Amino acid sequence: MIVAFSVSPMGTGDSVAPAVARAVRVVRESGLPNRTDAMFTSVEGEWDEVMDVVKRAVAAAGEGAGRVSLVLKADIREGVTDGLTSKVESVERELSAGS
Repeated sequence: MIVAFSVSPMGTGDSVAPAVARAVRVVRESGLPNRTDAMFTSVEGEWDEVMDVVKRAVAAAGEGAGRVSLVLKADIREGVTDGLTSKVESVERELSAGS
């Protein structure tokens, strides 16, 4: 499964970069395949391990905040591995074919 999520503390000021960095650190230290862009962090693995990472990332981002916002999207597909790479490669192949 691939989970894309965005987590942000609320009521902690204008910049959420320190809190987001804490969350991304949790994801990266998990050892699971992951990517971070301007809006979401995606992580790939089995349900229990991915959801545990998301839970710990939310806790890390929420340190010092009374409230946390979480947006989560999941692609649950049995038997698929390396989806973070293969899904993007499929789109790139289509784009190249259409040139």
